[in-house]
Amino acid sequence: MKKVSRYVGVLVAAMLGMGVVTAQAANQSPHEVVSQSVEQLMSKLDNNQQRYRNNPDELKKVVDQNIDPIVDWRYASASVMGKYFQAASPEQRSRFARVFKQTLIDTYAQGLVTFDYKDVRVLENNQSQRYDDQASVDMEVVAASGERYPVSYTLRERDGEWKVINVVVNGINLGLTFRNQFDQAMRSNNRDFDAVINGWSPDVDLEDGDGNNQKAQG
Repeated sequence: MKKVSRYVGVLVAAMLGMGVVTAQAANQSPHEVVSQSVEQLMSKLDNNQQRYRNNPDELKKVVDQNIDPIVDWRYASASVMGKYFQAASPEQRSRFARVFKQTLIDTYAQGLVTFDYKDVRVLENNQSQRYDDQASVDMEVVAASGERYPVSYTLRERDGEWKVINVVVNGINLGLTFRNQFDQAMRSNNRDFDAVINGWSPDVDLEDGDGNNQKAQG
């Protein structure tokens, strides 16, 4: 792994607080789905933090089980590949989606045991959405120190389910950050997809965010 700030734990806390979004009622908004799931899952984590610190593999399974159903990995990984997506083979696209998912899960699990959070709050959002099949959900992670970190999700509706396609944490647009990293890796490796995929590792320092909570566009 390249350098990853301990503040990636902000994203972990918020991500796990999202809960199992797939079990939605047809008339529920993304905000309602997220709100209902936060209390249950954060309570589960709060009661088992020490155990997870001592058993990182078990923690990774918990992260995987809770994040996998709520993220559109194919859409998110294709967005990260950006302009290179069309030139990649179907096998390379699938392999990058798997690598992208696993590296983020490993990073999130690492962040969860190093970030001491106190609360995760889902904020009211009265702004109109640009697209009928996309929505934003804003959250706030409160650290034990009292510091507050804004998190903004973009969710996309597909087959009746709302799934995450991008996140902004503490002012840093992760989708854009990873897309720029993929572009730089392709340039550095003479557009060798296999070299880039084999060497992929997320590189983000959330401590450098500006905290402005810019919207997470897909």
